[in-house]
Amino acid sequence: MQTVNECSPVPAPAAARTFAGSGASASMACELVRIMRQDDANLAGNVHGGIILKMIEEAGAIISTRHCNSQSGEHCVAALARVERTDFLSPMCIGEVAHVSAEITFTSRHSVEVQVSVLAENILTGSKRVTNRATLWYVPLSLKNVDKVLEVPPIQYAGEELEEEGKKRYEEQKLDRLTTKQRNGDVIFPVINADRQTKEPFTVGYSQSSLIHLVGPSDCTLHGFVHGGVTMKLMDEVAGIVAARHCKTNIVTASVDAINFHKKIKKGCVITISGRMTFTSNKSMEIEVFVDADPFVDEPKERYRAVSAFFTYVSLSKEGKPLPVAQLMVETEDEKRRFEDGKGRYLQMKAKRQLQPPPLDQQ
Repeated sequence: MQTVNECSPVPAPAAARTFAGSGASASMACELVRIMRQDDANLAGNVHGGIILKMIEEAGAIISTRHCNSQSGEHCVAALARVERTDFLSPMCIGEVAHVSAEITFTSRHSVEVQVSVLAENILTGSKRVTNRATLWYVPLSLKNVDKVLEVPPIQYAGEELEEEGKKRYEEQKLDRLTTKQRNGDVIFPVINADRQTKEPFTVGYSQSSLIHLVGPSDCTLHGFVHGGVTMKLMDEVAGIVAARHCKTNIVTASVDAINFHKKIKKGCVITISGRMTFTSNKSMEIEVFVDADPFVDEPKERYRAVSAFFTYVSLSKEGKPLPVAQLMVETEDEKRRFEDGKGRYLQMKAKRQLQPPPLDQQ
C-alpha cells in the first residue's frame, strides 16, 4: 500500500471544527492523509510523537502559506513561530491512517493562527478516533527578503465573539513568548558516554542527552531555513531518549508544552538538540529541550538559542498500560529549582484538565 499525501481546499471536517474559537467562515481546510509504517514507530508499534508533530506542521505551513498568498502582492512563505501546548490523546499505531486537518481560525496583521486535528483511522474496520489537537502560529516571510514580514490577508469570522476570542489567544501567546525568552540563557552541556557511567541512575546527568545535526537542503523551506516540523521531530527524538534512559521501558509522548521558535535556522548550520529531565510525577516525566544553532557557513556567527520547549512522556507496559515512573534524583540547587518549576506546571495543568469538559467520544 502506498503512502498518500493529500492537500486540497475542501470544507473543514467536523473534527477540525471542534476547537474553541474556530469557525472562520472564509478559511479553507487542508488535509494530509498518510499510512503509518514500521519506520514511523518505536519497537512497541506506537508512532513517534515527532512524526505526528511533523505532519501537523506540514499541514499548518501549507494552509497558512496558501492563505498569505491569496491576494495579489509580494509572494511569501509562512514560517512557524510557535506551537501551543499539544496533547497526545491516544497513541497512533503502525498500519493506521493519519488524517491531519488544518483550519485558519485567526489572523492578526502579521500572523496566522492555524488549528489542527489528527484522526487515526483503522482501515480494516473504518473506525476513527481523535489522537491530537494543536494550535500553531505562523508569520509570512517575503521570498525576496527573508527578514521582511509581510501583512496577512484578513479572514471573515462567523461571529464577533470568535474574533474576540482569537484576539485574546493572540495576546496570551505574545505574553508567553516574552516570558519564555527569560529562560534562554540556560545551557545544557552535552554529557559524553564516559561521563554517564559515573552518574547515578535516575539523576539528571544520567539521562541527559544531546543530538548534533547538520542542516541540509532536504530539511529546509524555499528560503533555505529549517522546516519547523523537522526541528520538532528531532526535539521529540532527544526527549524520547532522555525518557527511555530514565525508566528503561517503552515510552510515548503524552504532551508538548508551548514550542517557541526564537530565531531562524539556516541551511548549513550545525544544530545541537539537548534534553534534560526536569520533573517526574508518579506516572509522567517532563523533559526540557533546547535547540542551539552554530552558523559557520557563509557568515560564521556565535551559537544562538533557536527553539525551546517542554515535552511530557509516560512509561507503558507491554500491554500499553501506564507504569509508575522512578522519582528523579535532584542534586544541585539549579536542578531543585527546575524540579519545583516543573511541579508547578504539572499541578497547574492537572487543575486545568479537571475544569475542562471530558473529551469527545472516539469517532
